[in-house]
Amino acid sequence: MQDRIYMIDLYDLYGELLTEKQQNYFEDYYFSNLSLSEIAENMEVSRNAVHNQIKDAEEKLSYYELHLHLYERNQKIKKVLQALDKDIQNKIEDLL
Repeated sequence: MQDRIYMIDLYDLYGELLTEKQQNYFEDYYFSNLSLSEIAENMEVSRNAVHNQIKDAEEKLSYYELHLHLYERNQKIKKVLQALDKDIQNKIEDLL
C-alpha cells in the first residue's frame, strides 16, 4: 500500500513528463483501480502491453525522483511545517 501511495505522489509531481498513453494507463490502474485485463480490454491492447506501459511509467517516475528529489524535498518541508506554530504553519501552507 505504501508503494502505491508513493507512486501516486510521484505521479502528482512528475506525471506531466510521461507520455499521454502512460498517463492514461497509470491513471486507470492507480486512480480508477482497474486491473491490467480491464485496461487492456478498454484500450483494445494486450494485457502485456498495459503491464509494460505501467512499468515504464513507474520506472520513469522513480528516475525523475532519483535525479530531481522533489518528493524528498516536499517531505522535508512537511516535517518543518509540522514543527512550526499553527498560525505560521497555516500562512505558509496557504502560500504553497
